[in-house]
Amino acid sequence: MKAKDLRLAELRSSIPELDPREALALQARGAVLVDVREADEIAQGSAPGALRLGRGFLELRIEDAVPDAGTTLVTMCAGGVRSLLAADDLRRLGYTDVRSVRGGFNRWKNDGLPIEVPRTLDAGQRERYGRHLLMPEVGEKGQFKLLDARVLCIGAGGLGSPVALYLAAAGVGTIGIIDDDVVDRSNLQRQILHTDDRVGTPKVESAKTALLALNPSLKVRTHQTRLSSENVDEIFRDYDVIVDGSDNFPTRYLVNDACVKFRIPNVHGSIFRFEGQVTVFDPFNAKRKGPCYRCLYPEPPPPELAPSCAEAGVLGVLPGIIGVLEAIETVKLILGLGDPLVGRLLQYDALRQEFMELQIDHDPHCRYCAEGAAFPGYVDYAQVCAAPSN
Repeated sequence: MKAKDLRLAELRSSIPELDPREALALQARGAVLVDVREADEIAQGSAPGALRLGRGFLELRIEDAVPDAGTTLVTMCAGGVRSLLAADDLRRLGYTDVRSVRGGFNRWKNDGLPIEVPRTLDAGQRERYGRHLLMPEVGEKGQFKLLDARVLCIGAGGLGSPVALYLAAAGVGTIGIIDDDVVDRSNLQRQILHTDDRVGTPKVESAKTALLALNPSLKVRTHQTRLSSENVDEIFRDYDVIVDGSDNFPTRYLVNDACVKFRIPNVHGSIFRFEGQVTVFDPFNAKRKGPCYRCLYPEPPPPELAPSCAEAGVLGVLPGIIGVLEAIETVKLILGLGDPLVGRLLQYDALRQEFMELQIDHDPHCRYCAEGAAFPGYVDYAQVCAAPSN
């Protein structure tokens, strides 16, 4: 007898094998059915509810997917051979109750058991997002969350540029850009979405060109208009996350108030000369109740206390740092990972190369986000910072 046959005979004598119907019944009682076939095989069909881990990633990912070593695992491949080898590896990892499906998925299908064709990434997506797929915290499931997400960037300027570029690179499927300005040569010192040959072009169109050049599969929505109380409801209702890169207080208050109204997370960033700050305003966050923008600043400051970037200047690299931090917070919110900056204000000093974190609390008496508060409506503040965005 060949060594391979001896090995399989040894495994069959020590690993319980189940017929497909027995495996289905065991799955219904709480066992985890682990499909160890490769992605191209699974794309043709798989058992509903199966944990789909290709044989090559099984040992790397199973402990994150099934942390309890006492869980009953039932492995399945195409014909019943790879599943025995996988079951043996799982036992070596410490899982105490591992079984294999006799005849594999081929017999499962022939027995007329339920099958679903799972959503899968195509070859181009697997190549593009390969580094995400290697991370158990993201993987294929997380990449689908990114592809399904809809994010609106307020402004296509200094902050909006790195935000939009990194969200596009990460695979956020729908990116909205709202800006009523055109590209000016003075923008190019920091607004990296735009190029010299697009000076005079509407910023939203320049942004769309840059984003689709980076990732042609995206859906880029352009809103070439100034955000106002008349259009904010229509625009915001179609998005999951709002990223505020505006540089004037009327827009910041309008963004905040609409986000509170629709209960949309507001990823906020601001910059001034050599300093920047980032936070997430999400008073309805299920994990941690944080403030809204008005909890910190109930009303805008007088104009003389709010100089614009055009008046005070800004270090060209600074928006890149703050914008990237906003992009990270946005991706965390989409994936449901980590600890977002809810109730925390991250401040950055470029001259000292120093970060400082401040706790910011929800105001229980805030007239916009207090529990049970009726939405008081939008306020059209005078333009206290009328310079072009970042």
